[in-house]
Amino acid sequence: MTPQLQQAIKLLQLSNLELAEFVEQQLEENPFLERAPETDEAPERQSSTADERNETDAAAVDLEGAGAETRAAEAIDAPNDDGEDRVGPAQEAPDYKSNDWANAGSGGAQSFDEDRAFGETLSREISLWEHLSEQLQVATRDPQELFIGAYLIDLIDEAGYFRETVEAVAGRLGADAAGVERTLKLIQTFEPSGVGARDLKECLSIQLADRDRLDPAMRAFIDNIELLAKSDLKGLMRVTGADEEDIRDMIAEVRALTPKPGYAFGSDPVQVVTPDVIVKKAPDGGWKVELNAETLPKVLVNRVYYAEVSKLKCREDDALFVSEHFANANWLVKSLDQRARTILKVASEIVRQQDAFLVYGVKHLRPLNLRVVADAISMHESTVSRVTANKYVVTPRGIFELKYFFTASIASSAGGEAHSAEAVRFRIRELIDGETPDAVLSDDRIVEILKDEGVDIARRTVAKYRETMNIASSVQRRRAALRPAI
Repeated sequence: MTPQLQQAIKLLQLSNLELAEFVEQQLEENPFLERAPETDEAPERQSSTADERNETDAAAVDLEGAGAETRAAEAIDAPNDDGEDRVGPAQEAPDYKSNDWANAGSGGAQSFDEDRAFGETLSREISLWEHLSEQLQVATRDPQELFIGAYLIDLIDEAGYFRETVEAVAGRLGADAAGVERTLKLIQTFEPSGVGARDLKECLSIQLADRDRLDPAMRAFIDNIELLAKSDLKGLMRVTGADEEDIRDMIAEVRALTPKPGYAFGSDPVQVVTPDVIVKKAPDGGWKVELNAETLPKVLVNRVYYAEVSKLKCREDDALFVSEHFANANWLVKSLDQRARTILKVASEIVRQQDAFLVYGVKHLRPLNLRVVADAISMHESTVSRVTANKYVVTPRGIFELKYFFTASIASSAGGEAHSAEAVRFRIRELIDGETPDAVLSDDRIVEILKDEGVDIARRTVAKYRETMNIASSVQRRRAALRPAI
């Protein structure tokens, strides 16, 4: 790969914060780059190939227009040697607007479509969120828990606390509150101990439970920990039933705990997620997909300054410096333009595929993988993979990383559209929750019901899904239902 193509791939996989930092560095190092003014650019700084941009709708990015993308790809393979400033649409610092997901059809050639690994990575400490996400992938293979868990992890602050309410998250995701609570409890078993707690008492209780020290007296101590802040030893002795010596031992144990477990992962302040894509309800009932203009770096090439410098007589080294930096400036604005178009195209297709989730909630997630999206928009899977990493979309149901929307699938018994494994799990739990003591559903019966509903699933798969959701077998459930209450 050429250095320019490496840079294009790097830009595609950067988050908007990393991209802003990279562009700032380029603005400092390259004398031919400058920020685009908020108003329209001066005529002499406009692209000489601005007419290449499809402008059938000044407020929309035409995702089906392959011409500009094809020319951008040609420019990658054949750098401009005629000295003229042939800058792509990004030099005009375009205000990217929106695209209706229904129009996100197949695209043409695109410059990031390289099935090769790009070796440059950012050297940094692992973050709390990455640490928790890795544990989530090991702790469960349930797609619904993975989706909800990833969302919950994004809501955990830098101190390690979950500050939202389970009910609010369930409402946004269209999930049942019990499922969200169950997933949060799973996260609370992760390291560092105490992470995912909703308040200090829960954080300390989790840590004490991990140490097998959450006996009734200690639980009463934690429930009344405000008395410790008041140095009210007698009050603590009264609520716990312990003597003064035991209370002092409890105080020592509690003070050895970590009230803010998340701080073990670096001291950098948490970065507020700024979405790259905005999804809004369209007047016609569909969805309008827009790029967030605030995250789009607007830079252009100063061709006036380049023309002035080119007229000067200078040494060979200086001439090479001017030539290389001017070429790099041209390449950067083209790459930024291509990155924006690619993100919008991929996000639009994902929204089109997951329309039911946006309307009805998490149990209606469609089975989706990289290949489906890549084939729909005529890109390579590696390109889609890079786009969906570190890119966020804000929807009426909240902010999600684009990669959240890729779920496993189960075939349809009627040969039709496949079913999301996450939705199938949700249906299994729904069936079991609705059973009566005198009509407990066996795994075979659940298979029959699902097949009648068009889901082709094996009994062992039902058993596996049931076990991952910590649901007892039909025999155990029947015994529990018949057991007399004590």
